[in-house]
Amino acid sequence: MSEPVAWVPREVVESLPESPGVYRFLDADGKVLYVGKAKSLKKRVGSYFHGSVSARILAMLNKARDLAIVVTATEQDALILEANLIRRLQPPYNVLLKDDKSHPWLRLTIDQPFPRLTLHRGPRRAKERYFGPYPSVHALRETLKWLQGVFPLRQCEDRQFGSRKRPCLQYQIKRCQAPCMGLIDQESYARWVREAVLFLEGRDRQLTEGLTRAMWEASEQRRFEEAARLRDRVKAITQVQNQRRGNLKEGTDLDIFCITTSSGPASIQLFFVRDGIHLGNQAHFPENTEEMEPAEALEAFMAQFYSPVEGAGEGGGVETPLPPAEILVNLPLPEHEWVSSTLSRLRGGAVRIRVPERGEKRRLVELALSNAETAKVRRMSGKQANRQLLAELAAILDLPRVPERVEAFDISHLQDRHVVASMAVFGPEGMMKRAYRRFSIKDPASVDDTSRMAEVIARRFRAPDAAGGSDWPDLVLLDGGKGQLNAAMEVVEDQGITGVAFFAMAKGPERDAGKESLFLPGRREPVILPERSPVLFLLQNIRDEAHRFAVTYHRSSRERDQVRSVLDQIPGVGPGRKKELLRHFGSVRAIREARVEELAALPGISNALAEAIVHHLQDCREVL
Repeated sequence: MSEPVAWVPREVVESLPESPGVYRFLDADGKVLYVGKAKSLKKRVGSYFHGSVSARILAMLNKARDLAIVVTATEQDALILEANLIRRLQPPYNVLLKDDKSHPWLRLTIDQPFPRLTLHRGPRRAKERYFGPYPSVHALRETLKWLQGVFPLRQCEDRQFGSRKRPCLQYQIKRCQAPCMGLIDQESYARWVREAVLFLEGRDRQLTEGLTRAMWEASEQRRFEEAARLRDRVKAITQVQNQRRGNLKEGTDLDIFCITTSSGPASIQLFFVRDGIHLGNQAHFPENTEEMEPAEALEAFMAQFYSPVEGAGEGGGVETPLPPAEILVNLPLPEHEWVSSTLSRLRGGAVRIRVPERGEKRRLVELALSNAETAKVRRMSGKQANRQLLAELAAILDLPRVPERVEAFDISHLQDRHVVASMAVFGPEGMMKRAYRRFSIKDPASVDDTSRMAEVIARRFRAPDAAGGSDWPDLVLLDGGKGQLNAAMEVVEDQGITGVAFFAMAKGPERDAGKESLFLPGRREPVILPERSPVLFLLQNIRDEAHRFAVTYHRSSRERDQVRSVLDQIPGVGPGRKKELLRHFGSVRAIREARVEELAALPGISNALAEAIVHHLQDCREVL
């Protein structure tokens, strides 16, 4: 603990209000260094300059040169605003929730004659049923995979459902009942839907009791094959629910947060329990927690996790889950009452945060803590392995130091149309997806991949954040051969780029993976690694990730142009109807394949407009 530099005049601190609010420390350039909340701005800000602080806060204060405050109506408003600002501004001295994606839900489209089960992210619609949220896509996919085996409801998109000419593979392996081909009537299908809903709502005992009665009735009527199928379903449902439920009662909703107390960066494990069923778990590794007390870091993480994000629910943005009635933690929170009252306000009902001392809930907390520690060990092991591979790569390329940040660039286009480029980033912790960038190639002088690569490198190193700081790469991987490398080195010379190594990676003579050549500046002959080299495997993964990211951007760019050039030309189809069409069908091609009655079933689209859409898109087949 040390005394900070008191750069804020005493009269400024004394003039701060006693009101709750949010304060921001800024550096000389106006960049936000730290965001904090306060029940009393005057007391909280003053505490930074009238006592000892941690080394982390001391370093922040010594960089800070300005202070900004926002007064809020309540303490709860201050906590929510703080979390939103941290999410948006990513201050370098705050605990940062790195995963900014909304949690996935299981969606049942009940507004259709034959509802479908599918994964969903983002804003939820009133006319559909949602189950969750699930902590990760992996956990949801595992649930969906099992559900499809016991409740064979369709998962195909509407356009596939409407255009099917014969049953698909899912029907052949008994994971769908082919309602698209009329092999099950609507009433029978509805029974399967009701049973799936009972299961997803946690009312499995009611479900299994009904199935058991049906099994005995079928047996008494000597319908033994049907009875055997019902017996197998009851057994499967009971086994899975016993594993997922444990000893929790139906209707129990819990979130469990556990943080490791061992030294080093924090590992937080999150469990979701809904209706007494464990929906899965997810590990989080928030940033900037090394010098914090574990309970303080956990509290900061929870505040960001639940606080609503600006723009969510308005057609985009991240939608955070509502807190359940009870949250279990492994450590008492420093501001327990403050956090609890804020979460109660978000939920619209009381939220209890506690450390359980005994019983099934205590067992779940201990299980979550064990998972947090295991996840941390695995992450540290992976980080160590990546450092070893990067050290080997540095030796192969004769680099002066082991790279901490590797940037990979790739170009994507289709017959020189919709030309885009991507930048993927790799470090000791793996792929750094939040640092990825996309480029749209618009310079008419960039007529081939060589000149396009030169444009991208020039733009990357002209960027404001490319100033030799933490965002400055140590090594740049170019997808291509000598041409791309030579073009990039001309940019390096023109822009005076120093401290960054470049190399290009070209596939083999027949574009075979495993026979790549590495081209380095100043070397006539390429470096060729053994086909089974772990370093080569690492470079292939980094290159392939850059390629995937570029292709994804290229496809979205092409689809946007198609939408603008086709749907915008239809009289009567404005932005709202266009959005609804794309949301429902997924693509322009699927809209073109839809029938008039399918289009007319959407809100705001009459039969006349549906016919106009069909005729227009049929006339534009060549661009779709």
